[in-house]
Amino acid sequence: MNMTDDAKIAKEILDSQDYTCVICKGNMICTSTERGIAPLLKLIDNDVSLEGFCAADKVVGKSAAMLYKLLGIDYVYANVISDAAAHFFEIENIGFSYNQKVEMIRNRTNDGFCPMEQTVLNISDCEKALEALRRKLNEMKGN
Repeated sequence: MNMTDDAKIAKEILDSQDYTCVICKGNMICTSTERGIAPLLKLIDNDVSLEGFCAADKVVGKSAAMLYKLLGIDYVYANVISDAAAHFFEIENIGFSYNQKVEMIRNRTNDGFCPMEQTVLNISDCEKALEALRRKLNEMKGN
């Protein structure tokens, strides 16, 4: 699937400003500077449907890919995408493009893999992935 006009706009905004995530459909544009999956979880928590929207994101691992699917995103551009995220998009028939593909997303200290990606690596159901991600985040916060 070729990059849509909305995806091109989202990518241009992502590349030119200090956002981590840009979601776009026509003149409706949502941006975030939060890291990781936090902005996507907020949208899900607020029961936002983004059917027909496109996204541009700095880093997309499988956890983010699954959350984009739950949100109804049609197309995702990633500066960096993991093999697992690309494979997920292919299986789910979600259009995507990227600047760089890596085996797995690294954690923030760059001494291992992203805990969110590891959490969903062997999960194929998006709702189950969401539950597992929430558990992992609570565990990491010490709850």
